[in-house]
This record gives sequence, C-alpha cells and structure tokens, in this order.
Amino acid sequence: MKFARTALLLGLVVVSGLATRAAQAAEIEHVVSSRGVEAWLVREDAVPLIAMSFAFVGGSAQDPDDKPGVANMLSALLDEGAGSLDSEAFQLALSDNSIGLSFSAGRETFRGSLRTLLDTRQEATQLLKLALTEPRFDPQPVERMRAQILASIVATKRDPGEQAGTALMESLFPDHAYGRRTEGTAESVSAITVDDLRTYFGRIIARDNLKVAVVGAIDAEQLSTLLDEVFGDLPVKANRVGIAEVQPVVGADISIPMAIPQTLIRFAGKGLKRDDPDFIPAFIASYILGGGSFTSRLYEEVREERGLAYSVSLGLASFDHSGVVFASTSTRSDQADTVIALIESEIMRFASEGPTEEELAGAKAYLIGSYPLRFDTSRSIASQLLGIQLDGLGIDYAERRNDLIAAVTIEDVRRAADRLFGDGEMTVVRVGQPAS
Repeated sequence: MKFARTALLLGLVVVSGLATRAAQAAEIEHVVSSRGVEAWLVREDAVPLIAMSFAFVGGSAQDPDDKPGVANMLSALLDEGAGSLDSEAFQLALSDNSIGLSFSAGRETFRGSLRTLLDTRQEATQLLKLALTEPRFDPQPVERMRAQILASIVATKRDPGEQAGTALMESLFPDHAYGRRTEGTAESVSAITVDDLRTYFGRIIARDNLKVAVVGAIDAEQLSTLLDEVFGDLPVKANRVGIAEVQPVVGADISIPMAIPQTLIRFAGKGLKRDDPDFIPAFIASYILGGGSFTSRLYEEVREERGLAYSVSLGLASFDHSGVVFASTSTRSDQADTVIALIESEIMRFASEGPTEEELAGAKAYLIGSYPLRFDTSRSIASQLLGIQLDGLGIDYAERRNDLIAAVTIEDVRRAADRLFGDGEMTVVRVGQPAS
C-alpha cells in the first residue's frame, strides 16, 4: 500500500453540517490500497463520520443506442437488494444503522455516495460491497423502479425546463450519446430487461475507471483496508465503448408550445472542454457576462435597465468530448423576441469588446473569495475532490486554483470571449405560449 501527503486543500475546511472549524488547513492524502485501488483522503477526526463519493466513468453515454435509460435504471436498483438481502432487508439495514447510500447516473459518470458514522463503518462497508458485487435485480423492485421512472418521464412533459433541456441537447448533439436523455424514453425504459442491467453493470463497474474521495474520521491505513474490502473484488478493467469527439450543432430556433404564464428561453453555443488552455479565462468571461447573478452584464441589461425578466444566467458545461455555453431566462410571451434579440446583441458586444478592467477585477475577487464555500460540509468536500479527479486537474488543484484565476489577464478573457461568442451562432429554444 502507498500513502502520499500532498498540498494543503484550503484555508477553510468545514467538516460537517453539524460542526464548523474555520481557518484550518487540511491535507489531501493520496492513498493506494494493496490491490491498487486509489483514493484521495481528507482526514477529519472532529466528528465520528465518514463521507465517501465515488464514480465509475461511463454514465448514460454508455447506454445501448436503442435503450437509453439503462444506467439511470441501474442507479435506482443497486440499493434495492444485494447478496442474501432482498430489497426490504437491504433498506432496513441501511435505516437501522443510519447509513446514507445512493447512486446516480449522469451523462458521463455512474456515481455513488456513502455516508456513515464511525461505529457503523463495517456495516456500511459490507452493504456497499454487496451492492457493487452482488446486486439482485429481483422482479418486484425492478418493476417498481421502472414504474417510478416512467411516471417521472410523463411528468417531465409538463415541465418547461425539462422540455427545453431535452430539445436543446437533442438539437446540439444529433446522433450522438450526449443527445440522448439520461432518463431514457417511455419506450426504451419499458423495454429494459434485467439482462440489459447486468450487461451494463458488467461493462462499467470496474477498478480501472473508478475515482474515490473520502472525508472523515479515518486514517490512510484504515482507508486502504476499506478500499480493498469494498472495491477490491471488482473486475480490473471496464469494457466501455468509445465516445466520439463532437462539436455542438448550433443555429437552430426551436419553439415548443406550452400553456404556461411565461415563456422559458434557453440558449446554447459552442464551448470549451475542461482541458482547453483557455478554459479558465472562458470561465471568467462567462461569469462576467452572465454568471454573476446581480452583477452580470446580462442581468444589468435585461432586468435592471429594462425589467424584461426576473433573472438571466449564462455558464459553461464541459463534457469529456465536447463543450457548451448555456444561457437561460424567462419572460412574458409578448416580450420573448425582444429578450432574445437583446441577449444576442449583448453577447456579440461582449465578444467584440470583452470586459472592462473593473469587471475583471470584480469577477476575480468574487471567484477567489467564494471558492472555500464549495467545501462547507464533509459531503461537499468529497464531492469537490471527486470532481477534480474526474476532470484530471491534479491533487494540488484546490491549492493552485485561485492562483490560476488571479493570473488571468484582460487579454486572456477577451481572447476567450471571442472564441466562445465571436461567430454569433447560438441555438435558441423557447417553451411557452406563442405571442398573440
């Protein structure tokens, strides 16, 4: 086994929702178990609690082309019975020991979260191991979860945000895994079999595509043992299908009629992947333009100056194989065209002019000063560390991040703004009643 201490995390670490310790630095330790399972550890003994976040690279992008929704359905079933425990017995064991265990499927990751008191660590370890090595997929919980997912799919048809998001992703990524709904469709979910679930499970749940972050009252040696107990018997290698690099297809104008009080508007354009050298300048540019809530350019122009919308936002979304800029607002139906034209005009003006020095200084101050707030509980610390791992940013990123922000020049932001918005091409989706 191997343990390596690394740079300080932050000048502020809050160890749980119950106890706060400010102005205390914490080391991130790189732990490698005897069976080669790796994890990042922040040790905190003030509260007898362990929080673990982990992810297998895969997600709904690894669903069969004709059956979107397999990963999502699997995530709903892994805590519904495993080993000798049926669904009721498994859930009772979690409840009796106050263990929090959950799974979720995103577009590119299949994630899990474990939260346990120190006294029930062994029980939590055993239950998580069973879920990841001996899932049951009994008929009753399978059909119960299927029914819940189908009900959710029906409900999304009445949700303007879900309808806009689905239409946007389908338009941006036609014939690509990113364009499919993670939840699947009513037809695909109805057709998913237990064999489909087991096949996905066997391809994705493996050690070579696993990332783990742990925060709590556990040392490196104890964690090494826990890692082997939980993950050591997993297959060594996953069997993922390749996902093609893709540029979003932009320029569409999509209208979805829905009888709602306001028209919801979504924009999307080409963004940058997380490993692009211009990502941090682009992140700052997007914050100045539309991410700064009450201080952003778009908020100032759309709400403060003209009162056309309650809120407007813009930000970056980075996938492993693509990048997108998203923006969102809502307004009265008779004002939708005016708002869309105004936002497009402001985006183009920002692309050509970039920010002012004052805007850049304000953005840097906020982004640097607010960063510690992302680490306010043991669960959020584990989640942040997991995200850093998945993005391949390095174990010292939390220490380097604010320096990277501080080093960005106005020329960097102007260059990134031009890359993001210079061609003026955006897809627009509106959901609501047509203007009379």
